[in-house]
Amino acid sequence: MSLQERSEKNVWLLSGILAISLLVAGVVEIVPLYYLPDTMETLSEQEDHIRPYTALELEGRDVYIREGCYLCHSQMIRPFRDEKERYGHYSLAVESKYDHPFQWGSKRTGPDLARVGGKYSDEWQRQHLMDPRALVPESVMPRYPWLAANTVDASVTEAKMRALSVVGVPYTESDYAGAAQAVEGKTELDAVIAYLQVLGTMVDFQEGKDYRR
Repeated sequence: MSLQERSEKNVWLLSGILAISLLVAGVVEIVPLYYLPDTMETLSEQEDHIRPYTALELEGRDVYIREGCYLCHSQMIRPFRDEKERYGHYSLAVESKYDHPFQWGSKRTGPDLARVGGKYSDEWQRQHLMDPRALVPESVMPRYPWLAANTVDASVTEAKMRALSVVGVPYTESDYAGAAQAVEGKTELDAVIAYLQVLGTMVDFQEGKDYRR
């Protein structure tokens, strides 16, 4: 009888194997934190345009999460040639420093969205969210017509930004003061489009530079 067969029939053996596996995985993740000088890449002033999300982008991100978009779209391009040729430069950890929670994901029923910002026009994104198959006939993505009917709740935007500031997102008093006005009268569709259009646009990559060093 193989180890797999025995572990499937013995709950204590299976528990032991799982415990060892989780211990090894934890060590692999934790140990580097004690000897790496920084877990994020260092960018020059010319490269680094990373900023907190605007009020409208933040509301769009919340709708993106609410609708479960992350279940079909990852936001992490791995450092492989095929990924770079299809999606663009591989993702950097520093690009997600203001994401709580980050949206890296691992499922790609649809394409990765880490660099979708600016790839299509606002109108294309609008039509695609309203009726994906009108633009991509083979798409299995559902329609989201209610996003155009729902307006953003401007009364909670400032509170969301203040909550994020507690975990280190550097919003300012001027950001808080203008939050409600920035999203007033905007639809959830407007917000999602604003969020999608900023993804992957905050780093000006230098050709040939290895950011993993």
